[in-house]
Amino acid sequence: MTRRQLHLNAFLMTTGHHEASWRLPESDPHAHVDLAHYVRLARIAERGTFDSLFLADGPQLWSSVAQRPAGALEPITLLTALATATEHIGLIATASTSYNSPYNLARKFATLDHISGGRAGWNIVTTAGAEAARNFGLDAEPAHAERYARAAEFLDVALKLWDSWEDDAIVADKAAGVWGDDAKIHPPRHQGRYFSVEGALNVPRTPQGYPLLVQAGSSEDGKRFAARYAEAVFTAQQTIEDARAFYADLKSRAVAAGRDADHIKVLPGIVPVIGSTEAEARANERVLEDHIVHTHGVDRLERLLHLDPGTLDLDGPLPADLPPESAIEGAKSRYTLIVELARRERLTVRQLIGRLGGGRGHLTFAGTPEQVADTIGLWFGSGAADGFNIMPAVLPSGLDAFVEHVVPILRARGLLRTEYGSSRRTLRERYGLPRPANQHVLAPALV
Repeated sequence: MTRRQLHLNAFLMTTGHHEASWRLPESDPHAHVDLAHYVRLARIAERGTFDSLFLADGPQLWSSVAQRPAGALEPITLLTALATATEHIGLIATASTSYNSPYNLARKFATLDHISGGRAGWNIVTTAGAEAARNFGLDAEPAHAERYARAAEFLDVALKLWDSWEDDAIVADKAAGVWGDDAKIHPPRHQGRYFSVEGALNVPRTPQGYPLLVQAGSSEDGKRFAARYAEAVFTAQQTIEDARAFYADLKSRAVAAGRDADHIKVLPGIVPVIGSTEAEARANERVLEDHIVHTHGVDRLERLLHLDPGTLDLDGPLPADLPPESAIEGAKSRYTLIVELARRERLTVRQLIGRLGGGRGHLTFAGTPEQVADTIGLWFGSGAADGFNIMPAVLPSGLDAFVEHVVPILRARGLLRTEYGSSRRTLRERYGLPRPANQHVLAPALV
């Protein structure tokens, strides 16, 4: 019996996930627009035999440009460049269903999948926030449930588009002068509540059939959506107990939706701060915390909690009368996670900002390589995770340290591959997922 293997995804963000990472002497404040920086990171992750790397994105300028390197290169374009600089690693881009059209986005991901030889993945987001809405002519963000309803139809249309070419539609018969078979082209002719899409995609079916489908929402709407569509789920969990509960819930929802529980992979985020000793790791963490500008943190926290400016007392607790999650139309699950973290550990606003500075609600762990590997192994082996979203606090040094010092331990314990091998080349294959059948082709009858 093949031993279950850990899935690792490298979540790459500018100079690192810690908001103060750009202030360290080693950091380049302009790295977020430097292709060479991302090529270097992709190759480090590939050296560590990661399944994939991931770029977050949103159609708005995040927060204040005073806080940290702001803005980001468009991820599908950037990943297309990285596809030519790497050989094995999967390439996952965030793209919004609220502020895109299915035809154009399906075409972009099909193109990336062809160029990369079957390594494309799509992190599907519905995009919270009034700032993004106003960039697209809306007065306010659509309601949470409305965004997910649109996302479901968006996905249905995208799947029709990716299946609009059968795999053998290209005949390439030079002697007969027939390049393709029109009978194997299937225009969607979709008429729905949100979208009207008539014609077939103008890109042939791709090596993977369609890209790996990733989702990151943990609200009730998000989990229902994930159970129906997602093949990998990025999630933020602060405790192993919460992670186990989320894992079990999501797997059971997938089974209830008629899916194989193993065909949805759960990857919590972890921000590892590594030192040769525990004391050194803690010292590295303190250096980052000492570089936080707390006024930025207060502004960001007040916006996230939907509070008026000036509400929070830096050395006091969160207000007792915060609104419930049901009243939040933005990032519901992250709102609840942060409020529960502050309440559970009785943190002051200053302490909470310090805890959020590294991973915005994801688990931050400072320790030796062995301690980091122990934590990953514990969660992986106890029904809390199928793998991890590795979110280095500082880049490139944090990713390099993880690959150089933690990866060998995981390999020695039999949890992680030592090489990519030739039998699994596409991103779906790396995640242990089947290539989807084309919905227009009948499955062979059982004999």
